[in-house]
Amino acid sequence: MSIRDTTGDPARQAVEAVWRVESTRIIGGLTRYTGDFALAEDVAQEALAEALVSWPRDGVPESPAGWLMAVGRRRAIDAFRRRSLRDEKYAVIARDAARTGSVDGSDTDPTPEDLLDPDRIDDDRLALLFIACHPVLSKESQVALTLRAVAGLGTDQIARTFLVPVPTIQARITRAKKTLGAARVPFGVPAAEDRAERLSSVLNVIYLIFTEGSSASVGEDWIRIDLAAEAIRLARTLVQLVPDEPEAYGLLALCELTAARFPARVGPDGEPVLLADQDRRRWDRSAIRRGTAALAKDSSFGRGLGPYGLQAAIAACHAVAPSVDETDWDRIVVLYEALGRIAPSPVVELNRAVAVSMAQGPEAALPLVDDLVARDVLRGSQLLPSVRGELLIKLGRSEEARQELELAIRLTQNARERAVLERKIAGLP
Repeated sequence: MSIRDTTGDPARQAVEAVWRVESTRIIGGLTRYTGDFALAEDVAQEALAEALVSWPRDGVPESPAGWLMAVGRRRAIDAFRRRSLRDEKYAVIARDAARTGSVDGSDTDPTPEDLLDPDRIDDDRLALLFIACHPVLSKESQVALTLRAVAGLGTDQIARTFLVPVPTIQARITRAKKTLGAARVPFGVPAAEDRAERLSSVLNVIYLIFTEGSSASVGEDWIRIDLAAEAIRLARTLVQLVPDEPEAYGLLALCELTAARFPARVGPDGEPVLLADQDRRRWDRSAIRRGTAALAKDSSFGRGLGPYGLQAAIAACHAVAPSVDETDWDRIVVLYEALGRIAPSPVVELNRAVAVSMAQGPEAALPLVDDLVARDVLRGSQLLPSVRGELLIKLGRSEEARQELELAIRLTQNARERAVLERKIAGLP
């Protein structure tokens, strides 16, 4: 459900803000309560719809997230009552309610804060993540469902991440929820022996959540701090859960080192500040230390760096460099070459081309980018024409650069990124 407010109504804006920040907690708590992921998401959406009507009329409640949780829980009870009396879940709830006089089996009705159960919220979110990455789902469905349920991304954002049509993503999510329901997947963090088969998907999803947070694909914001912070929190929790997994530390290092640059990546009005123009004194040194320590822990296992560890090593090169010109671009090129061997992708190749342009000049990088164009990869993404346009600017081929940047503008759905591209065009001869 899209709830972006265009009316200026403070109550509707409050609904949007609370849902953006708290939706994962609410869905996780409701899944724990109902034991049914699909039902939990449905009743959470019903609570959201009720808030859109109620809050503008009655005012924003004192505990907005607790209000949504309480309404979702009532909707779940209603759903249980609509089911057959043979439904075991409803029978348990009804019997407990009759015995104690309350719907949750306690002597008194819980407060909204109790319903959120803040002491267990980390477990709820991580459990939700492992549920969405259950092996009964395909890899594509795991990632799509997690980005929707855990990260709170819209189907349009997820579709752009995978460069596929929105209906395809919607179908994947719908099938995934039905599959989980049919398989009766229990709610909770799986036992240690069952985590290994889901770990790769969990790492991938946390990475995608952070990527969307650090470079928003759609909307008005250049960075989505809420998403990036959620990914870092999940990565920290995962490291505690699987302390013997090197790539968990590599992913945490990558997130910390990348997020360290956030304070300098936007100006006072939220406008983007590119790497070459950033005031590196504003970089978060504490995050750099945490990221460096996590990368060292990854290396200490002696197994060689994996895909996330290699990307963290690249981020570390930026973190220690006094300026763009003094960055060790040759090392970054080598790291991207290693990454391309163990985790090949068009995006990795494109990033390597950017590093080559910094290390050896744009004339060395342009053939690499032209090869990607010839192979017709990254179709529908603004990344390829954006990088090609930048290289053509450096080579003095202004008219060709203009065409590439105009194509990138047509493809991007992020207003801040569009503004950056428009400024580059305006600066052409």
